[in-house]
Formats: sequence, C-alpha cells, structure tokens
Amino acid sequence: MFVTEETLKKPSVRHGFFGRNGGTSEGIYHSLNCGLGTEDPAVPENRARVAKALGLAPDHLLSVYQIHSAQCLPVTAPWAERPQADAMVTDVPGLGLGILTADCAPVLFCGQKADGKPVIGAAHAGWGGALRGVLESTLEGMAALGAAPETICAAVGPCIGQRSYEVSDAFKLPFIEQDEAAAQFFVPSDTPGHLRFDLPGYVTRRLMLAGVPEISVNGSDTYFNEMDYFSYRRTTHRGEPDYGRQISVIVISE
Repeated sequence: MFVTEETLKKPSVRHGFFGRNGGTSEGIYHSLNCGLGTEDPAVPENRARVAKALGLAPDHLLSVYQIHSAQCLPVTAPWAERPQADAMVTDVPGLGLGILTADCAPVLFCGQKADGKPVIGAAHAGWGGALRGVLESTLEGMAALGAAPETICAAVGPCIGQRSYEVSDAFKLPFIEQDEAAAQFFVPSDTPGHLRFDLPGYVTRRLMLAGVPEISVNGSDTYFNEMDYFSYRRTTHRGEPDYGRQISVIVISE
C-alpha cells in the first residue's frame, strides 16, 4: 500500500509514500485516489485507509490546497478548510502532513530539536514550486520550530522521471538564469526544439545546496509505472477527463 525510505526511519516518526493501490475508487481513479479536488466519492474512505495505516485519526490527515508556490505553513491543529500552500511543518504529535501528487515530487523531511524532539515537514515540489523555493521554505519553517539544520533528513518520493518529462527549449531558461549548474538536468529530446528535464535530480540539488546532509531519492517514475502511480502527464496524453492523486504522509507518533 505504501513504501518507506530508510532516511526517514527515525524514533517517533512514521511516514509512507502511498501509490494508487489499496483503495476503493473505480474507473480512472482506481483505486487509492486521495485527491480532494477530484469528483470521486471514494476519496474520504481512501484517506481514512491511509490514516489508519499510519495510526492517525481520519481528520488528522491534513493536506493543503496546492498552488505550486513556495508557501510553507506551520501546523498546530487540524483545519476545517484547506489553506493554500505547498508545504507544511509541525512539531505536534499526531498530525499527518500529506502531500498530493501525480508527477510532481513529494518531499518528506524530519529533524530534531536540541532536546531530541522531532520536527517534520512535507513539500509539494513540482518544477514551479521547486524553482520558487518551496524546499528552502520548508527547511526555514522547520528551523523556526527549533530543528537543528545538521539533523534534517529528506526523502524525495515517486515522481515523473527524466525520460518521461519532455519540455520546450524555452522551459530551461529560468532554471539556468537562477543557477547555471541547473543545465545538467536537461538533455536533448528526440523531438526537435525540446528537452527532457530531470525533476528528481533538480530537487536533490536544491536540497543539497540548502545544506540537507542526508537525502534519499525513491526513483520510481510515475508516468511509466501505471500499475502503481497516477500521472497527470499520462492522463493528458491520453485525453482522459481527470486523474487521481497519490498521497505521501509523515507524522510524529503520539
């Protein structure tokens, strides 16, 4: 139902990168669609299953209204209505920070305060959010809660891989204007005037430049691995009316 990363296996912290299997959705949403923005009546039950798998109350599995920004919110309690943001941090036990994706990179974080208590974070890192600084905002949010930078670990979950991510030549410009070394994440495509972009590689570089000492990358390509993951780009290429979203969650044990 979900995979974990050794990087995040710390005392008092649970996490899971969930795929599309193990839920009750039908049709194009089959089967563990957790996207609140979809017209799928099975989403509440699916999210309840995810919450149960991580020992959470259903209303303590939280996700934001993602807008491809650098906005990171500190979380202290469940909310009735999703705020707009693309990352969350907390030091409160029992609150599941959930990131919804369907090709973008979910990034989960954990660190420690000086007294050893955990601080966690979760970020939605599509190309736009990563370029705008959502990863750095998450690290800043964790530091504001007392996380020592040298203790912070990050795991990049399943996302679209470079062989699947064809972009125009012009797409590259803002990346190299910000960081010339980002050119390494673009390679020629078979299509004239196009390139292929390495999103997980770029996300990893941003984390490294931000000083994260321990980073893992899942490596699963959501576009090609149809049996296990939803993909916005795959749906678009097929002309389907909508697509499901998988969820990645991290929580401090109570």
